[in-house]
Parts: sequence; C-alpha cells; structure tokens
Amino acid sequence: MFLKFPYCIFAPHMKEKILEKAIDMFLNYGFKSVTMDDLAQEMAISKKTIYSHFKNKTQLVQETTSEMFTSISEGIDAICALEKNPIEELYDIKKFVLLHLKGEKSSPQYQLQKYYPKIHNTLKQKHFEVMQSCIVINIERGIALGIYRQNLNIQFVSRIYFYGVTTIKDQNIFPTELFPIQTLMDEYLEYHLRGIVTPKGRKNLNTIINSNQD
Repeated sequence: MFLKFPYCIFAPHMKEKILEKAIDMFLNYGFKSVTMDDLAQEMAISKKTIYSHFKNKTQLVQETTSEMFTSISEGIDAICALEKNPIEELYDIKKFVLLHLKGEKSSPQYQLQKYYPKIHNTLKQKHFEVMQSCIVINIERGIALGIYRQNLNIQFVSRIYFYGVTTIKDQNIFPTELFPIQTLMDEYLEYHLRGIVTPKGRKNLNTIINSNQD
C-alpha cells in the first residue's frame, strides 16, 4: 500500500515559483511593464499570495535580478573552467548570456537602470567584479597562447571591454530598432577582439566568425 504524502512536500515552494515566473515575464516584457496584477493573473494566484513573499514590487525585482545574476555567474564560471581557446570562450559566454536573458528583447538592463537605479547600480558593481576577473584571465591566457598581443595593458583592456558591454545596451545610444541586440553583441565582440589579436589570433577569430555565419 502506498503512503499518501501531502502535495506540498513535493511541490516547489511558492516563492520559488513566483520568482521563476517573474523572471520569465520581466525578461519578456520588461521590469516596468509587468505589474503585480499581471504576475498574479499569469500564475492564477492572488496578489495577497505574492505579497506574502515579497512586500512590494521593488523587493521582487531585487530578488529576481539577484537570482538571474547568480545563475548567469555560475554559468560563466563553468564556461571559463573549460579553458577553451580564449576567443571561442568569449563567444560561448556571449551565447550563454543571451540565451539566459532571452535575447534581451525587453532590454532588461536599460529598464532596470531607468526605473530601479539603486538595484541597477548594486548589480552593475557585482557584474563588474565577476566580468573583470573573467576577462583578465581570458586576456592573460590569450597572450600566453600567442593569440593576443603581448603589449596589452590588461587592466585597461578588461575595463574597456566591460564598459562597452554595458554601454551598448543603452537604448538612448543604440535603439533596438536600429541595433538588434544579437547583432550588436556580435559586432561589439568582434570590434573588441580585432583590437587585441595577433595575426595568429586573427585567423582563429575569422574561423569562428565564418562558422557562426554558416
């Protein structure tokens, strides 16, 4: 005879389910556009249930962005641990981030900066710390392998790369109707790499670009 355990033992915690759905909706429609009513309706639950876990939308945004940051950081760490060709590694990171941010079709970073500046600034600092470490190691490995130039100022190049990656998502400068995010990220990454590669690295880069176009 099978024992009947309460469903709640096996079901995901409600807070986790709310976070998961909120992340999905924020990435698809934007942090500003999605209301607590929208979220409740989509999940077929009451707003009271949401507010029992999150005191307001700001807290919900804070926790969803923290959850996304942790997930993406762990993914980037896993990619870096493979120690692939440094050029290929940067392309893999770009693909991974775009996949997890659903192609950034709602420009989440831009909306976060505009409507939740404190959360954005905290997240940007954490993002910088993770990316700075990753890119410095990437550059050092590239130099050692002879695919990046020996005379690079590593700290300068790593910071310029981070600044560029975050700035190109500013829709005031790069409106999505003129610069689709996928194309924009591809072009920026190629721009960055062509400035630091050796002739050997240029051959690697051209091979990767050509294979991505197939």
